Amino acid sequence: MATIEDVARRAGVSQSTVSYALSGKRPISADTRRRIEKAIEELGYRPHAGARALASARTDVIGLMAPLRTGVDVNVIMQFVAGVVTGASRSGYDVLLLTQDEGSVARVTSSSMVDALVVMDVEDDDARLPALQNLRQPAVLIGLPTDPHGLSCVDLDFAQAGAVAVRRLVAAGHRSIALIGSPAEVVSRHTSYAERMTRGFVGACEAAGAAYLVLPTAASAAGAVASVDRILAMMPDVTGLVVHNEVALPHVISRFQMRGRGVPDQVSVVAVCPENVAVSLPSPVTSVDIPAESIGQIAVEMLTGLMKDPSRGEVRLVSPRLTERGSVHEVEVVTGA
Repeated sequence: MATIEDVARRAGVSQSTVSYALSGKRPISADTRRRIEKAIEELGYRPHAGARALASARTDVIGLMAPLRTGVDVNVIMQFVAGVVTGASRSGYDVLLLTQDEGSVARVTSSSMVDALVVMDVEDDDARLPALQNLRQPAVLIGLPTDPHGLSCVDLDFAQAGAVAVRRLVAAGHRSIALIGSPAEVVSRHTSYAERMTRGFVGACEAAGAAYLVLPTAASAAGAVASVDRILAMMPDVTGLVVHNEVALPHVISRFQMRGRGVPDQVSVVAVCPENVAVSLPSPVTSVDIPAESIGQIAVEMLTGLMKDPSRGEVRLVSPRLTERGSVHEVEVVTGA
């Protein structure tokens, strides 16, 4: 196999000059660069991946930070990942999946391992934001922190998703509504989507004059059972339910039925979840769909735009779409005499 020494000899330059041409660390005249490129082609020289990246200032790799923190639904996370991978493939990029949180930003960017970053599981006051803001590489967040620090963001508009779910129940006559929310550990981290979902839910209930209850719920059968029992103890007249917890959803419905509150006759349900979750239940539920794969693809589209023009930063929130699947029952609204 040809070596960098062979290339230098063929091009009539020093090895350091070939190295500078590959790395871009020093300016090389156009004539010298052409001789080096010709020598590389004639000899079939193949620099290692790091040198190729330095030569072109590109790796053709997008880093995807998807830290596997407690309380997250890995199945939903993987839908976002699938969207990023699909979008990257269409744009000619590979994806480096980063599941560790601490130090990942500095490690992969300072060593030029990636051309850009997609960052998931964003918190309201995310500790990664200052580092991301100062990167040479562009970054897109899947999530919306309180202050994006000028970074580009894309996500479902979870505040509107919560509001849309409540308005559907209110329109059907429900005035006692509970939210089965994200697990407590997700809420305690002030994860962006959970915070916005709750704000949208509470705001819509208050605007409609509806009684409401918000319960963080463990992503498990036991967590679902505990939350349903607590709802029935604290709000026995509950008739409307918003569920933003994919793992708990089927167990919530089962527990209400066991407690003599069938869906939708006694309790109406609107879920906020990916479409496949809503339709996979024995009786599909009306839902505000989380288009996870689509959002992943949009994140890559935004990244490729930023790589061409760094001034194209933006915050893009996908409008929620409610799909009727028969789990909302109309109730008679009793008015005062």
